[in-house]
Amino acid sequence: MRKTKSPRFGSDQRTVEAIKREDLKNMKFIKLDGKEVFPSKIICIGRNYVDHIKELGNEIPKQPVIFLKPNSAISTEIHSNKPAAIHFEGEMTFVVINDELAGVGFGLDLTKRELQSALKAKGLPWERSKAFDGAAVFSEFVSFHGDTRPLRLELYINEQLIQQGGYGLMINKPDDILAEINGFMSFEDGDLIMTGTPAGVGSIKPGDRFAGKIFNNDRLLVRADWVVDTGA
Repeated sequence: MRKTKSPRFGSDQRTVEAIKREDLKNMKFIKLDGKEVFPSKIICIGRNYVDHIKELGNEIPKQPVIFLKPNSAISTEIHSNKPAAIHFEGEMTFVVINDELAGVGFGLDLTKRELQSALKAKGLPWERSKAFDGAAVFSEFVSFHGDTRPLRLELYINEQLIQQGGYGLMINKPDDILAEINGFMSFEDGDLIMTGTPAGVGSIKPGDRFAGKIFNNDRLLVRADWVVDTGA
């Protein structure tokens, strides 16, 4: 019996291009120097600041703790969740292009902390607490190809400094994280690396005003402002 080719897998270039456009239309994006970039995944580093490890009562890991968030977790807004408290974690985040750190921005790793603790206690994966829709909130990104050592972050909530950190306080440094991930996982251009959060995490509250900043020494590279939705 002669089989009819499915249009999705046909050789017609116009069909292939149409599929690509449709796929991109359904994907979330970030902005790098004002241009849309479509990350295939977000690679996250857990337990990368000693003080944050201590505040959650965790052990210092012998190697980087790595987990993923999907493209569908990307957001530019912070949404509250009345049934379950959500914690914020401010993080320095990098865009990877050609297997290199090519841009930097501010990211919020949103976490359903009670659910995460319950999953950890049972030895189960964290995705239900870390990979939900809207769990990765980002500023715009700017190109960055220099020395990562002077980079640092600050997170303000309602005009009060809540979190601060950077290269000097990281257990695993950005270039080492890149090499570690590359040892077992391929990067697609536009993928993101969230490098972990310093101490000071806590619950988001409707109406809270967030301001995330990335500095190169004392020069402000990135700033993003958010107001937590009211949950209405």
